[in-house]
Amino acid sequence: MTQISHSRESRRRESDQRHLAWRWASFPSVLALAVLAQIGASPLPAQNLMHNADALNEVNLLPGDASVLEMEEVKKDLPCLVTSVKPLMGFDLRFHSGYEISLPLKELAGNGQTLTVVFSVTPATAKDSPRYFSQKFVVPVIADDAGGKVLLEGGFDVGEGSYHVRWLMRDHMERVCSSNWDINASLNGKDQEMKMTITANDVEAADVEFFKPEPPVARKPEGEPLKVKVLVNYAPQQTAAAAMAPVDASALVSILRTIAREPRFVKFSIVAFNMNEQRVVYRADNLDEINFPDLGRQLRSLKLGIVDYKHLADPHSPTEFLTKLVQDELAGNPADAVIFAGPKAFIDEPVTPESLKDIGAISYPVFYMNYMLMPSTGSWNDAPAWRDAIGSVVKRLRGFEYTISRPRDLWTSWTDIMNHIVKMKLASTISASPH
Repeated sequence: MTQISHSRESRRRESDQRHLAWRWASFPSVLALAVLAQIGASPLPAQNLMHNADALNEVNLLPGDASVLEMEEVKKDLPCLVTSVKPLMGFDLRFHSGYEISLPLKELAGNGQTLTVVFSVTPATAKDSPRYFSQKFVVPVIADDAGGKVLLEGGFDVGEGSYHVRWLMRDHMERVCSSNWDINASLNGKDQEMKMTITANDVEAADVEFFKPEPPVARKPEGEPLKVKVLVNYAPQQTAAAAMAPVDASALVSILRTIAREPRFVKFSIVAFNMNEQRVVYRADNLDEINFPDLGRQLRSLKLGIVDYKHLADPHSPTEFLTKLVQDELAGNPADAVIFAGPKAFIDEPVTPESLKDIGAISYPVFYMNYMLMPSTGSWNDAPAWRDAIGSVVKRLRGFEYTISRPRDLWTSWTDIMNHIVKMKLASTISASPH
């Protein structure tokens, strides 16, 4: 349950946060039920993609729903206000669109019910091939005199193109709220260089599972096959947060999937750690593919927002943990590149240059992909510009640091990273060849 005050300022901040999440996360379907009173509700899972067909009766729509969608009637029997969300590109290089619903709580008074949403999304290039979706929200018991409104959200994914949306929501009394609108998803400027992960004029259900398996990649290395080691600081941007916000998890997993999809990599080593808990959560070496489901299961064991008292009592503890981690993972590393990924990690004492000497000479490049999406101040201009503990280590190792704040940053930084890796691998191969 999310409780929000009735003040205009609180509502404005909540709206800003929702839209920032829509803009920057690849987790597109934010099925939150935020209640502006002392009650809450539990949303069901995300939209289900119904069997797609040209004829309405082939997707098992109820006759009443089919009629409303086909005739594009605007009905307010159920007095809701639905607002379309313009398509915004996520870190997964897909456009995420959807809707926001506002409904007076008094309209839901009673012993609990289910709200059902049915809608279709039709590409302008295939007007006879709409895609149908359904979504349900469970509503708790609500008093007859309840005040305030309930806010609901849902989403879907699209590729570049124009689309027409037909939408309705009904309650247990068969009251209907319906609407329709058009959306357009397009890449502008330098974004046009990016290769999207969903084809143009395509519509798909929003995917809420971050750690689903990655489809097989045809490994076609150019020249010598490459091995990579990835060290992931799986932590929210706000260190005291008790859970990973979708926007944080989205950025980290999108970075990992970008690495996993690189066809020039043939072997992966993954180390997931958390600076707050100061422990390594997951380790897997010499993999042919990154096992995302296995990684996700291990990461769920993290107790975010909780720091061991022993660590709090020892101001040197974070530095010692990071120092040991760097020494263990980089000394004698057989990979062709090491990549750190995660939010900025600030600690009181930096890793000393002397401790890095224990690693010895390294013949591979080191990179740091740090994401900084929503600074704690709430203002992009107030984002801390100074280097964090991991960034300082990477600098001393003569590595390269990239700040990921938007999808294009991930695309451009990865292009630059691969250029460095390939060049250094080629130089190493040439120097090792007999003359």
